[in-house]
Amino acid sequence: MNDSPVYSKTLTFKTNNLGTDATLMLTFNKDIHNLHRETFPLCWKVSSFGKEGPYSIRLTFHNQLAFVKPQVQRGVIIDASTYKLINVDQKTTLTKDDNNVYHFSDVVKGEDGYLEVLNGCPLREDLLIGFTDPDGIQDPAPLLYFDNVGHEELIKAQFQPFLRAYITEQYQDSEIIEAEVSTSFFWEMDLASLDPSTTWLLTYSKSEGTYKISEI
Repeated sequence: MNDSPVYSKTLTFKTNNLGTDATLMLTFNKDIHNLHRETFPLCWKVSSFGKEGPYSIRLTFHNQLAFVKPQVQRGVIIDASTYKLINVDQKTTLTKDDNNVYHFSDVVKGEDGYLEVLNGCPLREDLLIGFTDPDGIQDPAPLLYFDNVGHEELIKAQFQPFLRAYITEQYQDSEIIEAEVSTSFFWEMDLASLDPSTTWLLTYSKSEGTYKISEI
C-alpha cells in the first residue's frame, strides 16, 4: 500500500488596495488524462477581492483522498451520498443494494501509481475524487469528476496537487468545469512542496493588465 505521508497545507491569499475588482478561481487541472471528455476538474474555491482596502481568504488542502458518489445539481456538486477514503495503489468498488443505497467496498491493493474504482452498479453512474481531513470527518471537497461511468467500468485515476489560479467570474465553488477555462492561469503551485502554512499576495499591474501572486 502507499506509504506517502498525510499532510495539510493552509494557504492565505491577500490583497491590499488591489486597484481593480477581481474574482480569483482556484482549481486542480494539470496533466489530467481525457480532460473535459471523461474527466472534469472542479472549481475548488472562488473569492472576490475589491479594488480598495484589504481582503483575505484562507484555505486548507489535505492530501487524504476519497472516492465519492456525488449528488449533482445543475453542474454543481452539492453533497456526497457516500464516500471511501483511498490512497494511491488502492482500489474500491461502488455497488447499489436492493434499497437503492450506494456502498463502497473496503479498499484492496490496486495498480501501482493509481487510485482505482470499479462501478459495480447495474447502470451508469457518476463518481468523483475529493479530499478530506485525515480522520475523514469532513465531507470531501470535490477535485475530479467522472461522468457516466459504465457498468463494470474501471476508473484508473492519478492526481497531483498542482493548484492553478485564474481571474474569472465564470464559476462557483464545487462547479464542474466542463470546458477549457476561457482565461489562462497565471499562477501554479505544487502544494506538496509548500510549508504547512503560507501567505500569498495577489497584485495587479494596471499598466500591463496582468495579475501576480507572490509569497509573503
